[in-house]
Amino acid sequence: MEYMANPERYNKMTYRRCGKSGLKLPAISLGMWHNFGNMTPYTNSREMLLGAFDLGITHFDLANNYGPTAGSAEETFGRIITEELRGYRDEFVVSTKAGYYMWPGPYGEWGSRKNLIASIDQSLKRMRLEYVDIFYHHRPDADTPMEETADALAQIVRQGKALYIGISNYSPEQTAKMIELLDNHGIHLLIHQLSHSMLGRQNEPVYDVLAKKGVGSIAFSPLAQGLLTDRYLVGIPEDSRAKGKSVFLTEASITPERMRKVTTLNDMARERGQALSQMALAWVLQSATSVIIGASRLSQITENCRTIENTDFTREELDNIEEILNN
Repeated sequence: MEYMANPERYNKMTYRRCGKSGLKLPAISLGMWHNFGNMTPYTNSREMLLGAFDLGITHFDLANNYGPTAGSAEETFGRIITEELRGYRDEFVVSTKAGYYMWPGPYGEWGSRKNLIASIDQSLKRMRLEYVDIFYHHRPDADTPMEETADALAQIVRQGKALYIGISNYSPEQTAKMIELLDNHGIHLLIHQLSHSMLGRQNEPVYDVLAKKGVGSIAFSPLAQGLLTDRYLVGIPEDSRAKGKSVFLTEASITPERMRKVTTLNDMARERGQALSQMALAWVLQSATSVIIGASRLSQITENCRTIENTDFTREELDNIEEILNN
């Protein structure tokens, strides 16, 4: 049966201006880091992506090495676009990235012109697209002059392969420098993608730089790899990420101290009439333009999209959260 998008989808989502640009992003964006590669059944990936679009999610976030296996998330996305979403291309934002390891040899990662130009060309072929909306440099490269990276990013825009440029995982100082370098090319840095959650606040100083320069922000891992959900409240499930091979969430990282905070936050979320995950996303949205959620099934996306029903906090609630997180 031919896919027809939900005509009510834009009534279900909040859209927020990305810094000082004309682009609006949905408060909730869908990340394709996991569960969209060739190790996941295509039917499940398709159901999640189309279901997300029906919920008003118009931003799909990828990278050249997403999968697993590397590159296969872009291939899956390209197939879904071609078979289901081609007629809706102007209604959604596609982002991809390059900078982490993708292929062997000296040109398969980091921030050289050679790597970035090759990477965007490969990504466009995998996704069967003429351009992406946002192209990110995925991580800073200490061994490549930042001027070269900025030159390559500007070239990608001028060639029409990307409409906007973003960066990810940059420090405040590196962010400020890249903003200046791109400004010299006549290109405004659109967005910074940074890790941010109630349990991971190390990148909060970046927001100050972005606010001064009119740059948008999008937070990844806003649920601390699933820790800020009800998944671990009564122990570590056998089929959980922490029990698997993940290096981002391990059993050792789920300490009694962290779980005491999570449990107290869960009690607070229930008082607000929200799931813990919804409150955690709403809290990050106090700082970020958008949050990137991951999912293994459509029901998780549906629940997380309900976050926008209650994104406001009282001063007392924010103070209580600070006390919980700092004790």
